[in-house]
Amino acid sequence: MADNRTSIQRHLNMAAIRSVSTKPELKLRHALWHSGFRYRVNDKRLPGKPDIVLPKYRTTIFVHGCFWHGHNGCKYASIPKTNTDFWTEKITRNRQRDQDVWRQLEAKGWSVIIVWECELKKDQLQDTIDKVSLTIRNNGKVLQQTRDTRNKARLQYHAERLQQRQREQQLNIELRQKFPH
Repeated sequence: MADNRTSIQRHLNMAAIRSVSTKPELKLRHALWHSGFRYRVNDKRLPGKPDIVLPKYRTTIFVHGCFWHGHNGCKYASIPKTNTDFWTEKITRNRQRDQDVWRQLEAKGWSVIIVWECELKKDQLQDTIDKVSLTIRNNGKVLQQTRDTRNKARLQYHAERLQQRQREQQLNIELRQKFPH
């Protein structure tokens, strides 16, 4: 099927597509806020400027458009009939960049959640929000367990160092008594 818009109309249409605060993002943010989660939006300090960042849970959320990020098996992710090579290459680059960003975030200790645009449609919205909320809370539990383990190891290390210093002091006292100056 040929494009039924002029090149100027198509250009204006494509230029109007937003990259931040899209309707699916706003739906998810609104639902998370009402579920009690507090977050940052598009944090530039993290790779890929995640759509939603929950520092307390060390979790990032990306809301992907099914078309732009090539959602497999989704009816909204079809390749246009015109300029197919360009779109195939563009979507492939987007997917590769997404994977690179996820790896960078995970290497920095962040959990990554991907929410697809089609999962935020009315019929799936509540299920998606429930899944995302559960994942965030589980990430928080894992993070707290990791912190607890680190704190326990830190306390044990300090106790061992204190015992070692006390043994060294006792040994010095004994040596001074045996070999006075």
